[in-house]
Amino acid sequence: MSHFEPSEYIRYDLLEKNINVVRKRLNRPLTLSEKIVYGHLDDPAHQEIERGKTYLRLRPDRVAMQDATAQMAMLQFISSGLPKVAVPSTIHCDHLIEAQLGGEKDLRRAKDINQEVYNFLATAGAKYGVGFWRPGSGIIHQIILENYAYPGVLLIGTDSHTPNGGGLGGICIGVGGADAVDVMAGIPWELKCPKVIGVKLTGSLSGWTSPKDVILKVAGILTVKGGTGAIVEYHGPGVDSISCTGMATICNMGAEIGATTSVFPYNHRMKKYLSKTGRADIANLADEFKDHLVPDPGCHYDQLIEINLSELKPHINGPFTPDLAHPVAEVGSVAEKEGWPLDIRVGLIGSCTNSSYEDMGRSAAVAKQALAHGLKCKSQFTITPGSEQIRATIERDGYAQILRDVGGIVLANACGPCIGQWDRKDIKKGEKNTIVTSYNRNFTGRNDANPETHAFVTSPEIVTALSIAGTLKFNPDTDFLTGKDGKKFKLEAPDADELPRAEFDPGQDTYQHPPKDSSGQRVDVSPTSQRLQLLEPFDKWDGKDLEDLQILIKVKGKCTTDHISAAGPWLKFRGHLDNISNNLLIGAINIENGKANSVRNAVTQEFGPVPDTARYYKAHGIRWAVIGDENYGEGSSREHAALEPRHLGGRAIITKSFARIHETNLKKQGLLPLTFADPADYNKIHPVDKLTIQGLKDFAPGKPLKCIIKHPNGTQETILLNHTFNETQIEWFRAGSALNRMKELQQK
Repeated sequence: MSHFEPSEYIRYDLLEKNINVVRKRLNRPLTLSEKIVYGHLDDPAHQEIERGKTYLRLRPDRVAMQDATAQMAMLQFISSGLPKVAVPSTIHCDHLIEAQLGGEKDLRRAKDINQEVYNFLATAGAKYGVGFWRPGSGIIHQIILENYAYPGVLLIGTDSHTPNGGGLGGICIGVGGADAVDVMAGIPWELKCPKVIGVKLTGSLSGWTSPKDVILKVAGILTVKGGTGAIVEYHGPGVDSISCTGMATICNMGAEIGATTSVFPYNHRMKKYLSKTGRADIANLADEFKDHLVPDPGCHYDQLIEINLSELKPHINGPFTPDLAHPVAEVGSVAEKEGWPLDIRVGLIGSCTNSSYEDMGRSAAVAKQALAHGLKCKSQFTITPGSEQIRATIERDGYAQILRDVGGIVLANACGPCIGQWDRKDIKKGEKNTIVTSYNRNFTGRNDANPETHAFVTSPEIVTALSIAGTLKFNPDTDFLTGKDGKKFKLEAPDADELPRAEFDPGQDTYQHPPKDSSGQRVDVSPTSQRLQLLEPFDKWDGKDLEDLQILIKVKGKCTTDHISAAGPWLKFRGHLDNISNNLLIGAINIENGKANSVRNAVTQEFGPVPDTARYYKAHGIRWAVIGDENYGEGSSREHAALEPRHLGGRAIITKSFARIHETNLKKQGLLPLTFADPADYNKIHPVDKLTIQGLKDFAPGKPLKCIIKHPNGTQETILLNHTFNETQIEWFRAGSALNRMKELQQK
C-alpha cells in the first residue's frame, strides 16, 4: 500500500473477485463508483444493493484522521478497549497551526502551544498502531495523495475533503470520528448505497481555464446540496487533459455540493503521478487490473451533466457560499450591482484544494510576468504549500522565491486561513471587505471570523492575477495592467509543469512509525487538562417517547457545521467535549429575533447565549430539540457538531433536510435526526412551543414518527417526521450511541 507499511498489500485480486460476484447478480454494466464500492462489500453474494435505498456493509482499506478530529476519534477508540487498529491508519497534524508571521515562526509557536495535544496523538498512535505525521508535514489530503491513495482504494477520512483522493482513482469518503472508530475496530462500515452522478467532460483545458473551474461550474449547476447521497463520477475524453493533481482539486471541492465523494477513472496522468511519487510498482499493478478501474461501456448514471472544457471560462464563486458561480469576466460588474467591495484586501493561495506543484508553478508564472514589468501585488498575498515535499520542491525550483518577490508570505504546510486559523490584523471585525482565495469554502466568517468578509473562491492563478491588480474588476484574459515604466501590458495565460522535472525533494522527515511492540507505551490524559478530556458514555434511551421537548433554537436559513461548532480559536478544544460545547450553535441565526447566539430561555424568559441556555436546561432536567432549515449541517465532517448537542441534553434535530455526514454523526451519538414529512410544517413550529415525539417504542426503518406540537395557548397540532434509520442505527439510538452499542456487542 505504501512505503510506510511494507506488510500491507493492495488486494486487486479480492476487488476483482467481489466485482465479478456483484456483476453476475446485477447483470448490467457498472460505473467505476459501483466497481470500487461494491468491490469492498463485506458480503457481496448476499448484500442487498439498490442505489439510494439500501445500506451497504463495507470493508475500507484504510483510515486517515487530521489532528482536530483525531483527538475525539482516538478518545473514542480508547473507550472501546481494543488493543490495536484493525486496518492501516494515520494521523496528520495540519489543523492547529495558526497563520501569523510566516511558516517557520508559526510552526514553532504551534508546537509550543499544542504540545499536550500533539503528545497525546503521538503516544496514542504509538500505542494503538497508528502512523503519525508530525506538525509541519503538510495537509492531510496532500499527504494521502502523495503516499497512500491509489486507484481502486476505499479510504475513509475524518475530514470532509477526503474525496481529494478521487484524483488518483480512489473512493475516498469524509466521515465523522465514530465511523473511523468502527473501521479501526474491524467492524463493517455502513454507507447508504450512493446514487451516481456522471459528469462527461469533452474538449480540453487551455489558457486561463483550470481544473478548479470545472468544479466551480459544477457547483453552480448542482448547488450545495445537489450531490447529496451521490458519488460524482467524471468521465469522457476531456479527462485526459487534466493532471492528476487537477483531478484531485475537482474531487476535493465536490464536498461543497454535498457529494458522498467524487472520482476519476484510472489513466496515464495518474500513472505518471504514481511513478513520480515513488510508486511505479502500484501503477504497473493498476495497469494489469485497469478494466476494474474504469467504468463499463453503457453504464447508467442517475443524472448526467456534460461540460465542454474547450468552452469553459475561468470562474470565481461567492461570496458567502461556494455555489454562487460567476465567470471571472463578469464578477466585477455583479459586485458593483450587489454592493460587494471591489478592492481586494488579501489574496490567498494553497489549501488542500489547490496546493500542488502545478498550482504553485502556474501562480509563479503569473507573478513572474508582473515582476518583469516592475509590479508587485496590490493586495496582501499568502501562499500555503500543501506538504513538506511541495514546500521543499518549490523552494528548490525557485517558485517560492518568485512568489515572495511579488509580495507573498509563505505560510506553514498546514490548513491555516482556509479553516479560520488566521490571526488577521489588517481589518477590524465588522469591517466590510473582500478576499479571494483558492480554497474550497467561503461561508460567512469562515476564514477570519469576520461576518463582513466577502470571500470568493477561484483558481490559484486567478487569485494571483487579481492580487496583482487589486480589484475584482480585472479580467486577466482581456484587461491590461500598467507597468512601472507606464506602459500597458497584458498577462499571458500561465503555463507550468504538472510535476517537477527532477525528482520531488522530500524535505524534512516528519513521519513517526508506530513501534512493533507498544506494550509499554503510555497515553496520559490529565484530569485537569483544558485541552483533553476522557469520554463518559452517553445515557441509554429510557424506552419511552420523548415528552415535552423544549426548543433550544429554531434556526433561520443556512446552518453549516461552522455555525453549529465553530472552528478557528475553538480548534484548541477539539479534544475536550465540555469546553468545546461552549460554542454550540453560536453562529446559527435565531428566527425569533434574527440574531446569532441569542435565544429565549423558556423558564426565565430571558435571552442569552445558546450554550448557556442549553446548560441551564440540562441542569434542570429539561430535554430539548433544534429546528433547522434545508441541508442542515453542510460543510465539515466535524462530529463535535453532533457530540455537543448530545452532551448538553439535546435529543432531536428536526429539519427540512440534512447533509449526509452530519446526519450520520447525529445518529452515531444517539440523537434523532428527523425531517418534516411536509417541509411546510417547519412554519408550524415556533420557538416557544413544546414537542412530543411518539412512536419510538415501535421505531422501525421507513416508519414515520409522530410529533405533537404544543402551543403556549393550549392548542396542539400533529405532524409526521421522517427518518433514514436502519436496524443497526436504531440499535445505536437505543444503546445511547454507536460506541455504547459496540461495547454491548463486545460484552456479549
